[in-house]
Amino acid sequence: MTKTTPGGGWSRPALAALALVALSALPFGPFAPLGRSLAAEADRIDLMTSYEQALQHDPRMRAAEEALAAGREKAEQGKALLRPQVGLSASLTRIDERTSSSLPPALAGLVPDERSGQAHQVALQMTQPLYNAKSRAEKEQLAQQSGLAEIQHRQAAQDLVKRVGETYLAVLLAEETLRVVRAEKAAVQMQRDRAQARFEVGRGRITEVQEAQARHDSVLTREISAESTLVQRRAQYAELTGSNGQGLRPLAPGFAPAAPAPDNLEAWQQKGLAANPRVQLRQGELAIAEAETSKWKLAARPTLDLVASYADRGQHAGLSASLAGDGSRTASIGLQFNVPLYAGGGIHSRERESHARVRQAEQELAGARRDTRLEVQDTFLAVKTGVSRVGALEQQVRSAATALEATTLGRDVGNRTELDVLDAQQRLFAARLDLAQARTDYLLGRLRLAAAAGELGPGDLRALNAYLAP
Repeated sequence: MTKTTPGGGWSRPALAALALVALSALPFGPFAPLGRSLAAEADRIDLMTSYEQALQHDPRMRAAEEALAAGREKAEQGKALLRPQVGLSASLTRIDERTSSSLPPALAGLVPDERSGQAHQVALQMTQPLYNAKSRAEKEQLAQQSGLAEIQHRQAAQDLVKRVGETYLAVLLAEETLRVVRAEKAAVQMQRDRAQARFEVGRGRITEVQEAQARHDSVLTREISAESTLVQRRAQYAELTGSNGQGLRPLAPGFAPAAPAPDNLEAWQQKGLAANPRVQLRQGELAIAEAETSKWKLAARPTLDLVASYADRGQHAGLSASLAGDGSRTASIGLQFNVPLYAGGGIHSRERESHARVRQAEQELAGARRDTRLEVQDTFLAVKTGVSRVGALEQQVRSAATALEATTLGRDVGNRTELDVLDAQQRLFAARLDLAQARTDYLLGRLRLAAAAGELGPGDLRALNAYLAP
């Protein structure tokens, strides 16, 4: 049986039990969440497991793999432009021949006036480019496009790592928010019941009961919203990994954020300018545009090809030689020289267009570099301030807990009211939510900083696993 103080307040054991119930619902506190078996603990999913599942399940990553395979073929297509081109042609023709003759009747019978038969022809031709400046420039352009596919695939791989981390941490934050809201609901409900009991025995006011009920209704509304958010976050996780998003390893109680390494903004910005996939994509697009300019600049150059051919022609059924010879074989080899003289101005127009595309690509590259510097700066400062923010909020939670204990004691001796206790409870739970958000933001900042620097990979998820509970 729970004992109360003479002033109608709860005893110290009761307050301790209330604190235990509230803290036990929070993974960041000294108590593990209630209602979880050892088997469930062993089956929890971490970041690396989520990443491996996403590799197999995410259609965006599968599409990137196919795009990479297609892009690699561009280099082969470029090599083919300077390789021999061999063609085979064959024909078989049915011919019916009718002739009329002005010869004397005595001689006309010597020449048949109707003949039919078949004529055949087989030809093999090989062309080997010896000098073709435009094809060489086009080969380089196709090689650049193949390299661009490699960069796009690397960007997709980094994006997958980032999305896995973001969706995983979003589920953890939604779970933590729901746990805090439910703990707050239990605490507010206890205060409401206590206010009702004090009012019924004449020691409290009806306004305290009404205020406690209003707080309880507000928490119920936030609980519904938190439940909906958790369902959405788990659905997003399921779409990415194929798993239902339950049983994820939470953040470890001993959360110790660290500053970026190296702790130098300029060093991170240099990494981003050198390795950020968006910058590299713009650099690749600029190289392709420059190759396009070279291609059309060289399009009016002469070409020289080595051409070799072999042909076999013949006929059956005695057709006249004027229609088809009895048989012939021809082999030839030589050089073919072509000089483009005039193409209606199209080549010069293409060259002017390509110059404009180069200038466009240069500006887009400059914009990508600017955006990368700003993105690196934002994420670097987010990680730096995240360390201080987590420490400050941890202290705020401790202070709010101490304030709640003092306010509860003041209420018991008559210096504070039930509304003061409710306000102190609300500040404590709000501080816990802020702390959960700050810890999540810090980890997200680490992922986003690595992504902005162009070095995000599975190893970063493995490093974040150290921040998860075992």
